[in-house]
Amino acid sequence: MSSELGRKCQVETRRWIWLIAVLFAMVVMAQYVELPYGNIVSYVLPDRRPDALIDGGSLAANLSNYPNKVDNWTIFGDLNYTSTTSENEKTETAQISGEKSLTQESNLTSGSDSALNKTSLISKPEENIAPTPENRVPGDSSKSPSLPSPLMSPAGNNLTKNNPVLSNNPQIASVNNDTLDSLNKTDGLGTPQSNKSPPVKKKPKGSQAAVLSISDMKDLLHENRASSYSMEPLWSSAVDSKVLEAKLQIVNAPIIKDDPSLYAPIYRNVSMFRRSYEIMEQTLKVYVYKEGKRPIFHNPQPVLTGIYASEGWFMKLLEGNKQYVTNNPDEAQLFYLPFSSRMLEETLYVRDSHSHANLIKYLEDYLDLVIAKYPFWNRTGGADHFLVACHDWAPAETRKRLNNCTKALCNADIKEGFRLGKDVSLPETIVHSSKTLLRDIGGKTPRQRTTLAFFAGQMHGYLRPMLLQQWQDKDPGIKVFAKLPKSKNNKNYVQYMKSSKFCICPRGYEVNSPRVVEAIFFECVPVIISDNFVPPFFEILDWESFAVIIQEKDLPNLKNILLSISDRRYQVMQHRVKRVQQHFLWHPKPVKYDIFHMILHSVWYNRVFQVKSS
Repeated sequence: MSSELGRKCQVETRRWIWLIAVLFAMVVMAQYVELPYGNIVSYVLPDRRPDALIDGGSLAANLSNYPNKVDNWTIFGDLNYTSTTSENEKTETAQISGEKSLTQESNLTSGSDSALNKTSLISKPEENIAPTPENRVPGDSSKSPSLPSPLMSPAGNNLTKNNPVLSNNPQIASVNNDTLDSLNKTDGLGTPQSNKSPPVKKKPKGSQAAVLSISDMKDLLHENRASSYSMEPLWSSAVDSKVLEAKLQIVNAPIIKDDPSLYAPIYRNVSMFRRSYEIMEQTLKVYVYKEGKRPIFHNPQPVLTGIYASEGWFMKLLEGNKQYVTNNPDEAQLFYLPFSSRMLEETLYVRDSHSHANLIKYLEDYLDLVIAKYPFWNRTGGADHFLVACHDWAPAETRKRLNNCTKALCNADIKEGFRLGKDVSLPETIVHSSKTLLRDIGGKTPRQRTTLAFFAGQMHGYLRPMLLQQWQDKDPGIKVFAKLPKSKNNKNYVQYMKSSKFCICPRGYEVNSPRVVEAIFFECVPVIISDNFVPPFFEILDWESFAVIIQEKDLPNLKNILLSISDRRYQVMQHRVKRVQQHFLWHPKPVKYDIFHMILHSVWYNRVFQVKSS
């Protein structure tokens, strides 16, 4: 019996093995037929590439950090530069040198400059300058060491007991001007640090996310426009029809024949931009809430200098503006929440508490006050409201109750929740003196710029120490310093910016850097090294036409990338930097197309494209 039982067990075992083998073969065949490229291994095994989360969802797997392979060639999707000369480039260079004028008809729409801007840097495998996995530069966390966690501390709780928004006698800590000035200048023109390379910090494992190229961001912008963020208003208003009419006129904007104040190649679509700007000038009305007490609300003066000056100057110029501001909220298309994220931190943050819960609570209490007094937030769910904030903590502080309004943020980080098509990338600008806003503007001609690339600044975050370690004293054409050395001619920061072809703009603790605007101010082509950073006014400007955008992993290839840009191409880019400069300048009284108007226009433009016809 035992031997017969053993035979039966063997027979049953063989049947099960054959059955499993047949099932596995069927699965393999099905996967081979159905899956792309028949690659079952990548579907059976876990994907090791980390995904970037945007509003709780993951990016598609094809948004990876690696270059795209096409046959035996490697295409660098982010390096849109080539030594080949297009007809547009020749024409534009001729205009720059004064030989002949540029034909505007070929540059009328967003696709006008495609021959110049959409070419890719292509190399054969043996010439490939992309870093291998072995020599790729490591990353780091994007958070500042001082960024508080969302945990509530006892000290933070105490500050919210006497809410200055609701109380007649607000209990708010006084602002120390000396402290404010010193903190406002934390990313100034060089540092007292040693010239020795600081230790390089590594990005914590698991924190790396897929990197979006500029092309990916363009696609995401169109996708977000197609699926609007706005809720349908709870009740209709006369302003809705005005906004819808404006949208129709912008989409069907007449093609520009000649406008000397707008240079077509630097825009996505110059015709749509000009028509949108004209309608904004004619119809836009903004209601500024009167509620809120100083020093956090209605108090731009302390933030008119330093690296947070964008939010201070915008508040000052808008609240004093008679063209756009209305006292009748029923006729407003936009509603402004007039607080300073810098003053919020300076006033309420408890040092070393590692908590900003009380700052969030303060803003939520203010919003509750506005909602209780006015019906306008509830009508649209806050979609027609906006705020302007330059502090690094602003995205986290406004992520909950204020999330449905449009946010103009300096910290425009896709992986931190920045929403293309709704939010606005606010230019971070350093203002040294509120009385001389345009001091030292401009720079040398392309021929007089003898330094290939330049950077000097504090070692914030993980990328800048890498930049220093990789390039300090390594190449005579690339000048990288933590502290500017003394020289015969006492060449200072501004002189370097004015005499360099390219100005390196690496991220700090966060993705944004004031050097992007500084480079434009001194007519130096910006080299942006900051993954997932949305450049300012992204919905309007074609950044690839006048800036170099490099992924952080390509830092070791910096020189090769810059040298791949021909002299002719560089002259075109530098000329475009000069033409785009008008959009990044502050004036004591706003000037057409300046930075104040561009911020307001981007908020207006995004709002227009969120509204859908019923």
